[in-house]
Amino acid sequence: MKTILCYPLTIAILAAGVGFNVLAGPPPGQVDFGTFTPPGDDGQFVEIQINSNLLSLAAQVVGKQQPDAAKLLRSVQLVHVNVIGLTDANRADLVKRVRQIRHDLDAQGWDHNVAVQEKDGQDVGIYTKTRGGEALAGLVVTVIDPNDSVVLINIVGDIRPEQVAALGDKLDIKPLKDVGAALKEAAPKEKAPKEEAPNGATPQK
Repeated sequence: MKTILCYPLTIAILAAGVGFNVLAGPPPGQVDFGTFTPPGDDGQFVEIQINSNLLSLAAQVVGKQQPDAAKLLRSVQLVHVNVIGLTDANRADLVKRVRQIRHDLDAQGWDHNVAVQEKDGQDVGIYTKTRGGEALAGLVVTVIDPNDSVVLINIVGDIRPEQVAALGDKLDIKPLKDVGAALKEAAPKEKAPKEEAPNGATPQK
């Protein structure tokens, strides 16, 4: 069984933060995906959870050299990632669970920002929860790839979908990097401003 618990920087953060205890209740924007069973010897299984104390520690580590990265890390209170490989035995149940999670988010007032269904069957849903004005309380990314895996990501804090790749890069978490890169690719591209010719003349093509 391929079990990936964490990545190099994540290991360092966890090792340094063993003594921390989290006493507060769940913050707004946190979603409980429930527990998952590894799919077997040939299936991928990833479960990562990094809390606010460890994220603050990571921000301190990169703070002087990378102030923008430190600011991003400080804006996040929790990162939770699940990746479960699909097999004939678990496919129907896991797809049903992801769709139920989406239904629950809709019922709880989360904003359904992105819904993408590709020709190859890949199904992506992205949700955000706002907190007083324009600040975000949380972000949820759900991915169903019927030929590979399901991915569930919950980031608690004021973070936008386009920042997921940067967060994954700083924490060295591959699922975050992969999803963040896909979100960037799917984002609408800004059109270049039209060139204006002097004195109202028509610009040459």
